[in-house]
Amino acid sequence: MATQAIAAQAGFDYGRRSADRTVDLASERVYDRIQERNEALMAAQQRARRGPTPEVLFVKRFDNSRLVKAADPQRVKEMRMFACVMALLFGLIMMYGWQHLSAIEYGYRIEAEKAQLQQLEEQNRQLRLTEAQLGDPQRIDQLARQLGLVVPAPGQVVRPDGAVDPNAPVFAEAHPLLPSIR
Repeated sequence: MATQAIAAQAGFDYGRRSADRTVDLASERVYDRIQERNEALMAAQQRARRGPTPEVLFVKRFDNSRLVKAADPQRVKEMRMFACVMALLFGLIMMYGWQHLSAIEYGYRIEAEKAQLQQLEEQNRQLRLTEAQLGDPQRIDQLARQLGLVVPAPGQVVRPDGAVDPNAPVFAEAHPLLPSIR
């Protein structure tokens, strides 16, 4: 209701045209009706309030610096208990959250390790296949012939472990039957 009376409060001429100009009589009547209505609303609001004066807020400063708070041991005990319970609850919630996030992190790590294991198994399979292809005796023989190599003659192969080539010729050796006595 207060906003309805703002536009045409007593003493203010909002929207009135200056006396120099030509004023339309119909708009003047409309304006007068609005002003009368607003004045009636303002009077009704003042009657509704307690007293003829408008409500005014007066600031009063309070000085509580001389007041002393009385100690309440029961309240202190309750507040300590409440603080301990809240700290325990906070700790439990944080531990739950930590475990939950750790489980998610470990799940991601396990999946990454599984993917790496599959990749390494595939790489190992490829390497075994390549080894088998490269170690094929027919392929080696074909490459040797392309390079001009021939089959070794008997006795031409010397093994590093000292084993005798079964295709090599054997020279006759004389072994004494009895060990020599000196």
